[in-house]
Amino acid sequence: MIVLSLSPARQKFWQIAHTPDSEITINHLLEGALAIAWEEYPKMDLGHYREILEQMVDDLQPRLAKTRYPLKIVQEINQYLFIEKAFCGNDTDYYNPRNSFINDVLDRRLGIPISLSIIYMAIGDRLGFPIEGISFPGHFLIRPQHPDLEIFIDPYNKGEILFPEDCENKLAQLYGQRVPLQPEYLEPVSIRRILDRLLNNLKLIYLRRHEPNKALATIERSLMLNPNVPTQWRDRGLICYQLERFTESRIDLENYLQHIPYAEDSQVIMQLIKEMQN
Repeated sequence: MIVLSLSPARQKFWQIAHTPDSEITINHLLEGALAIAWEEYPKMDLGHYREILEQMVDDLQPRLAKTRYPLKIVQEINQYLFIEKAFCGNDTDYYNPRNSFINDVLDRRLGIPISLSIIYMAIGDRLGFPIEGISFPGHFLIRPQHPDLEIFIDPYNKGEILFPEDCENKLAQLYGQRVPLQPEYLEPVSIRRILDRLLNNLKLIYLRRHEPNKALATIERSLMLNPNVPTQWRDRGLICYQLERFTESRIDLENYLQHIPYAEDSQVIMQLIKEMQN
């Protein structure tokens, strides 16, 4: 890949994706999310949205200077974001792609769990109150990195504070039945994985909306983050097939089968490859 041939937004994302895991920070998470939005809005002023975030931090700092109690810090951030600024989850139009773009979330104060969490994490980081993402299935959560505070926060539901037993109840709500709460459901997730999850959300939205070129763009950036994911090769190959980009499609689908020869969809994929060979 010739990086200079990429758009400025894609170049920026490439640089973040190639940051070593040992060096990647919450600021990389924010900048990666901004780069994803920038590709959708090429004329976007990134500095403007950084300034919005910095103003939020400036607003909160005097309030937090009065307390050292971590739970009180969470309550102050929640009061500011979800009561005064009225950020909330977009229940009425959940699958609108704008819910995933940080500029739109800051402008409209509407988002989905992961985009609202990224804003919360970025604010916490700048306040010296580190927060990590949690790989909860089907619903992104966050957790303060504080030894005296064993809680989880749900930014989609106005900063709802959750204890582990509450997380089990939330899992039951998501799946419509009781599901055992596995320890890995409450494990922290890497910044690279958060960006990948944001892109995968967009990919599913674009596939649902029958926008293959935009879905393809999300996969290309996901593969910058994690190049060796056979299911992403498969999905890219299927979209390229749909777009009649048969050479690219065949390469990806053949690579997929080479790495997962006994995949459940192997027969379907083999049939597509045969069609392209004829």
